[in-house]
Amino acid sequence: QLTMSLNSSTPLNEENAQGPKRNTECLESPELQTPSSFQDNPLQQLQLASQEVLEKAKKSGRSKCPRCNSSRMFYCYTCFVPVETVPTKEIPTVKLPLKIDIIKHPNETDGKSTAVHAKLLAPDDVTIYKYPCIPEYEEKRHEIALVFPGPNSVSVKDIAFHLQKYTKKGVCASDDDCSREPLLKQAKIEVEEEKNPNECISSSRSEGNRLKKIIFIDSTWNQTNKIITDERLQGLLQIELKTRKTCFWRHQKGKPDTYLSTIEAIYYFLVDYHQEILKESYKGQYDNLLFFFSFMYTLIKDAKCCAGKE
Repeated sequence: QLTMSLNSSTPLNEENAQGPKRNTECLESPELQTPSSFQDNPLQQLQLASQEVLEKAKKSGRSKCPRCNSSRMFYCYTCFVPVETVPTKEIPTVKLPLKIDIIKHPNETDGKSTAVHAKLLAPDDVTIYKYPCIPEYEEKRHEIALVFPGPNSVSVKDIAFHLQKYTKKGVCASDDDCSREPLLKQAKIEVEEEKNPNECISSSRSEGNRLKKIIFIDSTWNQTNKIITDERLQGLLQIELKTRKTCFWRHQKGKPDTYLSTIEAIYYFLVDYHQEILKESYKGQYDNLLFFFSFMYTLIKDAKCCAGKE
């Protein structure tokens, strides 16, 4: 499934829209495609909690979800909880600097999406909504941003400068931005007095902390238009990520390897936010968001190697 790629103008790809209908637990599937970045393991340097619990669960095979009793591997992707062979106490918990809303397209295959990883590992800070059942964001535009590439999107380091132009009643942009015809529907605008850019930069940390929630879209690229044009998302500050290469094993055929999976997009956003907005050195604080992702990556890489595919 494709989540919006936070890379400049590219979308996030979580799966091949025409690909085989397979669940995440089918890790041994030879049908999964391998992106070129699999030649090396860019996840090796992550500071992760022990994955011994996942190794044991892999040997035990599928287990029951404690809530719905469905047979799953590692976790239940509908209840957002680990299965019986994966004790919750042995799963790391990540505390995030802001809240995250993930808007999932109704046609997304639950078992193929990595969005659930974020909910499993940061349960207090992540909420997953299935479109069209999403919140009203209009009154909170001054403290919310949407990760989505586009002509009006800004980089993470510029969040502070652009957020300080928003008022509690609407979107704000510079006079130039307001006079331009936007890509999406134009929300009502109430512009505050323009602040000195130098003041904004010097108070980057305090201003940046006004951002309280970030939104991600979990969808194939072809399905994003329906969500991104929803009136409830209009006027939100849009963020794009630095270009990174995906390690996702369901990379969309024919698309650049800069199309990220949802969990990769969340992780990279938080790393950038930590450095660019909080102005703190990054020491692996959010690495465990890739706890499940990195384990599955290695499983699939090894399986492909054994099958003579590498």
